[in-house]
Amino acid sequence: MATNSQPEVIIYVVSDSAGDTGELVVRAAIAQFHPINADIRRAPFVHDEASLERFVLQAKEHSAIMLYTLVLPGLRDRMVEFARIHEVIAIDLLGSLITSLEDKTNRKSRQEPGLNHVLDEDYFRKVEAVEFAVKYDDMRDTTGILKADIVLVGVSRTSKTPLSMYLAHKQFKVANVPLMPELDPPDELFQIPKEKVVGLTIDINYLNGIRKERLKALGLPDSAAYATTARIERELKYAAQITDRIGCLVIDVSHRAVEETASLILEYIESN
Repeated sequence: MATNSQPEVIIYVVSDSAGDTGELVVRAAIAQFHPINADIRRAPFVHDEASLERFVLQAKEHSAIMLYTLVLPGLRDRMVEFARIHEVIAIDLLGSLITSLEDKTNRKSRQEPGLNHVLDEDYFRKVEAVEFAVKYDDMRDTTGILKADIVLVGVSRTSKTPLSMYLAHKQFKVANVPLMPELDPPDELFQIPKEKVVGLTIDINYLNGIRKERLKALGLPDSAAYATTARIERELKYAAQITDRIGCLVIDVSHRAVEETASLILEYIESN
């Protein structure tokens, strides 16, 4: 996503479907250049040549790179032509692979956009899990703790919400509970198997930096109590008391990507 400063690179992700695949690939590539200020602009559900050329022209105007996942061969051909005419860097993510599969199997592809978003049972389970994560985010309704597959607990800014959403896309119903010294944890937290609960902890100095940046983003002074090391130390000590009482797994999320932490959680949940 774009930041307040001028992006170093702008990347258009063009697709005749939702564009999820292309954006994931772009983000994976960008991660190899961290830190980098990249602006990813998704252009989904492009089904006609006029729309296609419009995005190519926008990419040219911003000296952007284009990555496209176009299933329809006619659109792929036009993209190649438009990119050549307008001198835009355009990378075909699917075309060569589809062609190679056709040659290898001696079969024609179905040429239907969006087949990986079929409205099947898995899709509706995922939607249900996402809705669950939204409803039971940050202890808005503690009854969700009893219904959840996974319950995340931790102090503020330990990635509870992003993790909840990521795990929801893996079809797990996740509730998350913020731990603060001023609030007693909900009784429901101690009524479920400890194997369902995952505590999230973090390095004091690392969290201090995260919270200062959060305050700046909100236009507030980074000297507020929320970001002081004394306050953070108190919160983490309290959170450790709660997770010790529960006897649950605790994961240190310092310097860990959401995907990495989620992988550890899933490995633990699936082993119990």
